[in-house]
Amino acid sequence: MRTGRHERRRATPAMKTSRLRLRIYQLLVLAFFLGSWHVLTSPTLLPPLYFSNPDQAAFFFGEPWKVFVRVVEWFVTGEIFMHLGVTMFETVAAFAIGTVGGLAIGMWLALSPTASAVFDPYVKAANSMPRVILAPIFSIWFGLGVWSKVALGFTLVFFIVFFNVYQGVREVSPNVLANARMLGATKRQLLRHVYLPSAMSWVFSSLHTSVGLAFVGAVVGEYLGSARGVGYLILQAEGTFDINTVFAGIVVLTVFALMLDALVGAIEKRLMKWQPRQGETEKL
Repeated sequence: MRTGRHERRRATPAMKTSRLRLRIYQLLVLAFFLGSWHVLTSPTLLPPLYFSNPDQAAFFFGEPWKVFVRVVEWFVTGEIFMHLGVTMFETVAAFAIGTVGGLAIGMWLALSPTASAVFDPYVKAANSMPRVILAPIFSIWFGLGVWSKVALGFTLVFFIVFFNVYQGVREVSPNVLANARMLGATKRQLLRHVYLPSAMSWVFSSLHTSVGLAFVGAVVGEYLGSARGVGYLILQAEGTFDINTVFAGIVVLTVFALMLDALVGAIEKRLMKWQPRQGETEKL
């Protein structure tokens, strides 16, 4: 064990160098993308390739510098904060409620074969439904406030978490269960020490996908009817053919989605310390 820890210490500088190299490659890809976008939409750098008017490319695809300026203006003037706060509340609420609901229902049906058999066709029918079409119904039920968007986001998050929890619990090794029961484990102890740890790895893999879906629910709901939110700003910009503002809204949503995903990743590392890292099981 000492040798293993010593080897990991000596490997740390190499790992840091590898991560630094990876970040450099990622930044180079981003720089290439932004540079290509700027060159292809600038009427003075390239002759018109597809559009007869050299300004049409910038009209349809925007210009990266103007998108950046628009984002800065939003934050400097404070215009974005109210709209971003509304969208973030809708997203986080849908994400939290959908995660808790999917975890609870998935655990219940996975541990109750009879209930699972009864509800199986209804769960499959609800999952096969294009849930975006529920947005107008939620607007009628809950009005044009935040809760219609939360409800739509909930339906998108719930099923992702539900199916992952259900699968994670069902794949618990029978040998582990038999050994735990032989040692006198109660149902509550099995739930806490066997089923939940088994489901957690599946849950966190689904949460990274659910973050984006929660944002989708919030923004789609804001498109259909709202007076606040980043989706509302994007809709207004589309109405005036302001493509740079549209891209600015997309950039803001993307950055905050990545921040929320990073928070989920940090929580995952905190709660999943017991799980061996990739490659360590082979060493053992």
